[in-house]
Amino acid sequence: MRMVSGPTDRVVVVGAGLGGLAAALHLAGSGRQVTILEREPVPGGRAGRLAVDGYEFDTGPTVLTMPDLIAEPLAAVGEELTDWLDLAPVDPAYRAYYPDGSTLDVITDTARMAAEISRVCGPREADGYLRFVEFARNLWQLERTDFIDRNFDSPRDLLTANLLRLLATGAFRRLQTKIDQFFTDPRTRRIFSFQAMYAGLAPHDALAIYAVIAYLDSVAGVYYPRGGMHAVPRALAGAAEKHGVQIRYGTTVTRVETSAGRASAVITADGERVPADVVVLNPDLPVAYRDLLPAARYRRLRHSPSCVVLHVGSRQAYSKIAHHNIHFGRPWRGTFDEIIKRGELMSDPSLLVTNPSRADPSVAPADRQTYYVLAPVPNLDRGRLDWRGDLPGRYADELMRTLEARGYRDFRAGVEVSRVVTPPTGPTRAWRRAPRSPPRTASSRPAPSARTTCTPRCPTWSS
Repeated sequence: MRMVSGPTDRVVVVGAGLGGLAAALHLAGSGRQVTILEREPVPGGRAGRLAVDGYEFDTGPTVLTMPDLIAEPLAAVGEELTDWLDLAPVDPAYRAYYPDGSTLDVITDTARMAAEISRVCGPREADGYLRFVEFARNLWQLERTDFIDRNFDSPRDLLTANLLRLLATGAFRRLQTKIDQFFTDPRTRRIFSFQAMYAGLAPHDALAIYAVIAYLDSVAGVYYPRGGMHAVPRALAGAAEKHGVQIRYGTTVTRVETSAGRASAVITADGERVPADVVVLNPDLPVAYRDLLPAARYRRLRHSPSCVVLHVGSRQAYSKIAHHNIHFGRPWRGTFDEIIKRGELMSDPSLLVTNPSRADPSVAPADRQTYYVLAPVPNLDRGRLDWRGDLPGRYADELMRTLEARGYRDFRAGVEVSRVVTPPTGPTRAWRRAPRSPPRTASSRPAPSARTTCTPRCPTWSS
């Protein structure tokens, strides 16, 4: 691994997202003097928070896996995860709904999950699931140390013994092809391959190495932090400040100053020069190169699909849904082609509906519910959709009509507050239905990121 030569005592971290906070904790634990400059008034980056009339919404990721990765930076400064976060396992991790009216609970206990698959899809499919678990667990063990938890300075760094072992497992075949070796039912094939969208890829285009995401999602466990996902960056920021990290909120960095091939300071929007021996950049890679390192060589990247998110505070509760709910449309491969290749809205897409208030009533007023509805859409490079006009409002209405058709009875009638997040605008559009009664010191890494027409045979889930 290439190391930063010379002094490394003063470190400036740009961005108080999850990656920036984790880096700051590791650096503080190693004795560095760390300053984080964050343009927003709160930590979190994508893992932000939106408060509206007593409702609290997570604006970014809603699914938490691998809590050990939160424990590691806390441990770097001698702190315990349990002293900072109250994590509860989510059971089931997901509830999947299919166009034929069937449902499948994704349970992280393998024996219970095998029984659930046997009940819904038959015993042969359950046997395939157990073989898949062994494959995915082996994949995780091979990838974790050599490829996931590691810096790469050149392609040569990929050449390890585990690379050959990965090749032998078929990890470099297409994901959907590999999944189909274990499963024959289209329902299980979907629930163990949709995670490729986390990486912005269709399952039939992604490599099988991405099956490790399905392992973390559906075998290793899904958790919910009390207070919402934003509790994670709040905890990391609190621990960082406790151990001497200075976090300056409301401070926008406009440029990294370099000298003799290394960073020497950052310049803020107010013209302030903040000296540094090392600068850690936590913004997205395109932002870091285009805006902060304009003299660096930058290659145009291919962007993953975007999404529309609908945050809803509601009077309606639905007793038969789970914390995380995936509603699959009828098409599968064609759905990905629409948003990724043709830049179109999905004609009969899949939706993620998260209902955090069922586990944590503190995120909503008494007898109220919060819903996070995510629909994948084309990114701004691929799509030609006019999100600046009336499309956000029309699409939000379409999403809610779709939910009603898929069993959420009177969903629109129960809406008290709503926010629509679109690719270009972020959470700026608002309307109401009714009044309320590890450190990466030499690289720029993107922060971690987190799914309308109708299906006629779905049940109604009114409470």
